[in-house]
Amino acid sequence: MINALALNCTLKPSPAVSSTGILLDQVLEALHPHGVTGRQVRVVDMDIRPGVETDMGNGDQWPRLRSQIIASDIVLIGAPTWVGHMSSVAQRVLERLDAELSETDDEGRPTLSGKVAATAVVGNEDGAHKITADLYQALVDVGFSVASQAGTYWSGEAMHTVDYKDLDRVPDATAGATATPARNTAHLARLLSGDPYPSE
Repeated sequence: MINALALNCTLKPSPAVSSTGILLDQVLEALHPHGVTGRQVRVVDMDIRPGVETDMGNGDQWPRLRSQIIASDIVLIGAPTWVGHMSSVAQRVLERLDAELSETDDEGRPTLSGKVAATAVVGNEDGAHKITADLYQALVDVGFSVASQAGTYWSGEAMHTVDYKDLDRVPDATAGATATPARNTAHLARLLSGDPYPSE
């Protein structure tokens, strides 16, 4: 069984309703028919210290979250759009993942080699494509693989107040954009699980 971890990078602590969380739940649901089980973690509820080490000490909870990332086959990054950019929580996750550049497995491969990443972005203004591109670049840099069309998003009308959580139904375009990365990401994760990248 392939397992997925969804990192909800909303700025809203629990128990506030999160549009990002709703879209991530929909991605997890779309992954399930492809043999993937998963769960969601709201990163803002944890004490993730700034820094680029695997453990920043003084109560840093990144090591606990990192262990869950390492144990997962698929990692989903969900980010809301704020002032045209990904949330500061998503940026912090990327900064902490930077430490993986110097971490390797027993065969000398990067610790994140063979793991597959996908993205989900929500917001009320333009920026979803830019955020997806920034996430892709950072995730690939630290060792993740990204499948074809591995990002889903929803952007509301600019200068309006409707959030994804306020919609009566999922727009067809978003539903289709969620089904595709689920299918492709599960496929790539299964391939890499059976045939890992070479160590040399």
